[in-house]
Amino acid sequence: MNSSVYGKLAVTNLKNNRKTYIPYMLTAILTVMMFYIIDALSRNKSVGDGNLRLCLAWATVVIIVFAVIFLFYTNSFLIKRRKKEIGVYNILGMGKRHIAKMLTIETLIIAVISIVVGLVAGIIFSKLMFLALLKIIHYDVNMVFELSVRALLNTLLLFAVIFAMTLIYNLLQIRLSNPVELLRGGSQGEKEPKTKWLLTIFGVVAIGIGYYIAITTESPLTAITKFFLAVICVIIGTYALFTAGSIALLKLLRKNKNYYYKTSHFTSISGMIYRMKQNAVGLANICILSTMVLVMISTTISLYTGMNDVLETRFPTEFEARNYNATKENMDKIDRIIEEESRSAGVKVKNMTSHRQADLSAIRTGSDFSLIETGNYAAEDLCSLIFISQDEYNRLADENVSIAEDEILVFVDTMDTYGKDTAKIGTATFKVAKELKKFPLAKKSQGRLAPTFYMVVNNEEIMQQFLNEAYADSDMQVDWKEQHINIDYIVTFDLEGSQKACMKAEETIKSRIESETTPSFCDSRELNREGFYMLYGGLLFIGIYLGVMFLMATVLIIYYKQISEGYDDKERYQIMQKVGMSKKEVRHSIRSQVLTVFFLPLITAIIHIIVAFKVITKLLAVLNLVNVSLFMACTIITVVVFAVFYAIVYSLTAREYYKIVN
Repeated sequence: MNSSVYGKLAVTNLKNNRKTYIPYMLTAILTVMMFYIIDALSRNKSVGDGNLRLCLAWATVVIIVFAVIFLFYTNSFLIKRRKKEIGVYNILGMGKRHIAKMLTIETLIIAVISIVVGLVAGIIFSKLMFLALLKIIHYDVNMVFELSVRALLNTLLLFAVIFAMTLIYNLLQIRLSNPVELLRGGSQGEKEPKTKWLLTIFGVVAIGIGYYIAITTESPLTAITKFFLAVICVIIGTYALFTAGSIALLKLLRKNKNYYYKTSHFTSISGMIYRMKQNAVGLANICILSTMVLVMISTTISLYTGMNDVLETRFPTEFEARNYNATKENMDKIDRIIEEESRSAGVKVKNMTSHRQADLSAIRTGSDFSLIETGNYAAEDLCSLIFISQDEYNRLADENVSIAEDEILVFVDTMDTYGKDTAKIGTATFKVAKELKKFPLAKKSQGRLAPTFYMVVNNEEIMQQFLNEAYADSDMQVDWKEQHINIDYIVTFDLEGSQKACMKAEETIKSRIESETTPSFCDSRELNREGFYMLYGGLLFIGIYLGVMFLMATVLIIYYKQISEGYDDKERYQIMQKVGMSKKEVRHSIRSQVLTVFFLPLITAIIHIIVAFKVITKLLAVLNLVNVSLFMACTIITVVVFAVFYAIVYSLTAREYYKIVN
């Protein structure tokens, strides 16, 4: 056969199947464009080498995984719909070798168009995306447009491999099928699906475990690790319940004779059984993608809009200076630097407090605190211990308490209480003279990463004993060990004046304290603001970026589902009329089935979000956002907007469905 014939056949086939191939090519073009843009951004020198570049690099990995899975999934739908057509070619005398050549040319046409147009669009829009990113992160730099050759090559290689893999998959499908199977390819699976009780029970158990973890997780630290386990369980359970659980439920309803043998129930239950068998995986995909879109967009918007809350939670005061060797010389020098530099910058120091304290970490078991090295965050019952002497407490709180050497005062900065009469700290046991309801150095909050116990002891010698015991067997570097084993001097204050003057004062104070009173460290709300906008703005950009991509995937799956159901329902529509049902009854039955199946993923996704709400708030607390009402408002708005968009997509794709059916 002349080689030009294969090309003409390939072009003709793509034209004849344009209703399915045009959306597929548009999606491939957008995926190519989005991958190039995110890869080019991650390689742009203007982005820097910090958290933002790391976030962009992770987003690139996510898009690679998404592109492979999604393009394979949509390709499998396309080849399934075309098996009958290919079977006709085979029956008419075209050998499988010739069909393979035709499919190869088709794939080559699609690949070339998708990659070339996608790369051109990526190059055009990459500068716009970079400007949008800079706007979101409040980063004022000169825009340097870079045509990333490395990103171009990566994109070309990635999608060339993906299209080659889809071609191999298609050729194997044709090679392993005989002409009769190909002719029946679009309508295979019309037998009534079997009830898979084991898979149904497994799905219920998997979702139950995921929900249990989400509901019972209290500690933000444990939420980090447990959340991903819960996500995996819910994803597996969702697929199992959509594929097996839905059919099991419908068959149980069918066994209920009082319910089943009614005109509306009879047709809808029967139709739904077959509909769920054919669309279960697609519906589960829509559900998971919808959940991901809702979670990503609601959390990243919450973090970005709650930036002031985040900064105030992370930095309760405007400036904090900490010296890790609280000698009188260092304390006097720090106080003098603050006074000199604030006066020089023309700003006023307000709400200044200073005190000496000992910081330790511990594993709590009831009233027993086992001292560990600072920085070990792997333990589930981790807590922080901060000790101050009774003299410091009386000065800060303007009180006159007196406790014995074997007594302590306790304050917990979470909403919980200590509730014990004694406390064993390391090897020493103390009586709890009083549990304080308020403390001059901290406030109670429900969003702490790990609880901190503020303890007032009789004198600083006791504090030093705790430090010596905690680091006695430490294998830390000598300089780090010396830094942690000493009592700290901490100064906090706010500044009043113009923003420029305050920033100048903070930079100078930080520079002088860290260089003149080593070892010291200074932290400031304003000096860290740019870094927080860089991180959370980058997360918002990536959240919206990936959200749009997953939304695109959701729309395409919905579109293909509608077309697939349209062709299936066209035959059912005719059969139901032949057995005596009126057109109105048939339309009502099919419409109710389509609506039920269509909105089931959205309803399930919303349930997933409601159950996950608590554990997500714990994760946000790790990122210093403790404003639960803000996150709730963002979540509700995101869900409502997404539901409206979902309904619009349904109405638009339903038109194609009714065109096919009618």
